[in-house]
Amino acid sequence: MVNELLLEIGTEEIPAGYLAEGLAQWRQLVTDCLKANRIHVTGEINTFGTPRRLVLIGKGISEKQDDLVKEITGPPKNVAYDAEGKPTKAALGFAQKQGVPVEAVQCIETPKGEYLYVKRQIPGRPTAEILSESLPGIIAQIPWPKSMRWGAVGFPFVRPIHWVLCLLNGKAVPFEAAGVTSGNSTRGHRFMSPDSMPISGVADYLEKMERSFVVIDPEKRKHMVRETVHGAAETVGGMPSHDPELVDIVANLVEIPSAVCGSFDRSFLELPDVVLITAMREHQKYFAVVDPEGRLMPNFVAVNNTIARDVSLVRRGHERVLRARLSDAAFFVKEDRKTPLLDRLKDLKEVVYQADLGTSYAKVERFTRLARYMAEKILPDEIQTVELAARLCKCDLITQIVGEFPSLQGVMGREYAKLEGYPDAVCAAIYEHYLPLRSGGELPSSRVAAVLGIADRMDTISGCFAVGLEPTGSADPFALRRHALAVIRIMEAMGWDLSLTELTEKALSLLSEEVRFDSTQVFSNIVSFVRDRYKHMMLRADYAPDLIDAVLSAEFDRIKTVRPRMDQLKRFAQESEEFPRLCQTFKRVTNILKKVDMTFQSDPNLFREPCETALWGHVESIKDQVHLFLKQEAYLEALRLMATLRQPVDAFFDGVEVLTRQNEALRQNRVGLLQQISGLMLLVADFSKFTM
Repeated sequence: MVNELLLEIGTEEIPAGYLAEGLAQWRQLVTDCLKANRIHVTGEINTFGTPRRLVLIGKGISEKQDDLVKEITGPPKNVAYDAEGKPTKAALGFAQKQGVPVEAVQCIETPKGEYLYVKRQIPGRPTAEILSESLPGIIAQIPWPKSMRWGAVGFPFVRPIHWVLCLLNGKAVPFEAAGVTSGNSTRGHRFMSPDSMPISGVADYLEKMERSFVVIDPEKRKHMVRETVHGAAETVGGMPSHDPELVDIVANLVEIPSAVCGSFDRSFLELPDVVLITAMREHQKYFAVVDPEGRLMPNFVAVNNTIARDVSLVRRGHERVLRARLSDAAFFVKEDRKTPLLDRLKDLKEVVYQADLGTSYAKVERFTRLARYMAEKILPDEIQTVELAARLCKCDLITQIVGEFPSLQGVMGREYAKLEGYPDAVCAAIYEHYLPLRSGGELPSSRVAAVLGIADRMDTISGCFAVGLEPTGSADPFALRRHALAVIRIMEAMGWDLSLTELTEKALSLLSEEVRFDSTQVFSNIVSFVRDRYKHMMLRADYAPDLIDAVLSAEFDRIKTVRPRMDQLKRFAQESEEFPRLCQTFKRVTNILKKVDMTFQSDPNLFREPCETALWGHVESIKDQVHLFLKQEAYLEALRLMATLRQPVDAFFDGVEVLTRQNEALRQNRVGLLQQISGLMLLVADFSKFTM
């Protein structure tokens, strides 16, 4: 017999963006429940879903729990039996509690002596009973971005539940969720097959779903969306614009997709392409259509959730809706063009950026000055371009088109700047300073945009930390983690020799002219925060934790040097036989220096033992070459040279007592020598962080 579980939750329409993650979390919750309850699964557990139903299908589900064998320890033997070996009240009570005769009680040897114990076998319960008890709680635990409480019982779920189908090996599993009792029936497509129908098992369910115009597999629906959209666009000699994200969205808005190609007035093609595409995509979820050369055509493709009886009627309805949208967009663009972009800067004085941080105008003024500070260091020939782009880059926030389509911020600023004749570098920076838009996203391609992006984000991070808006474990409303990661990635990609310390100090200095805060504490918090973001980025990139700690603990100010040090240290650790011993030696150095709270200089005239002189001489012979290698970022060569210190350092430890109490001058001289060696090694990494 094929042991199968079928569970379907019928709901009101679930938001398209919720579906994929909700299904993944639901699958994990059910899997964890079965495992925790000792229910074997020899097949697979898979989840599927449409906007109107969540489906879980499990194969190879055992009919009952595994039996449980418990070994229960009781009182000590010397308490359980008297001098004549007869059971005492302690033994009798233990046996009675475990439901066994006292003769069945055994003794077991433990580190604390002999104790009574009983081995009991607890029969497994039927899987159906476990599911009946557990499924309501599992359904309520699915972590949706936003849940509400439905029904008289206030059941938490993303949308109201209308029916629940639950079968184990064809038999209904009874339970209640949100006031709805589970059963053996389901419903088809809301409009094309709305009647209830009984289900006898998985095969019967899949067959009836197909007949009832429901495609439960999201991947199959995506394929169908792509095929139908392409087919519709081909009817006018075009092809849909490439938009995988829109395919995903549309596939989760329908239970069975069908497409229709419509048209709009060619005069709308005078609008910027991005405006047309956004107007079609944002509200209507329409696909733009392009010709073989990639030019926009006066057409679109709409995906419907029903198979239309009269395609022309459906087409006209979509065209009417889109005409209104495009007319609005054309009006917004026309009105926006009446006011030059730079003239809008003063209007940002009326826009509150954050209650404690002032207006958007104040923010622009701050990060413009920060961007100039950066440009003076790394783009001295483009300072004026940087300043102009900084003053323009937020002006589109108060245009009507961005008010209607917020996703166009930066995009419309770039388009309006082009129409007003600004240099290409300025136009590109207005848009690209927002990049990356997401973790791992595309970075700015221009240096001006990169400077603006860093300056804008550092002002945001500094401002939020200054007024106590740091991220918590569960909340980051100002996306500071993403901003910090973007700063790191841009600095790395551009290879700029910028000091994080100096950049943070400058951002806080500009902010302090308007906001009062503890600059020392805020500075420390920001640097630690950015370092932690870098650490998490490296962990996701599969760098070893001790390697990351060793490099970051040594130096994190010049971000451009961090990854090269990490990569070359990793290579050194892999190829050098000296590496483990070098780490142990450096740990000895570190442990000694932890006991010293002052810095000393070493004087070779004070050395008494040959091992001291030899070590000092070796340090002197390599330090200049090490510094040269470090300046050239040839960290591997520097490490190979540093590794030659191990033997003379070990000989030094064997030959002298470093922290001698007999001669304070000698003690300080030896400590100073170790401090010199430690300082040299820490230019690359803190070797004491490695776990050997």
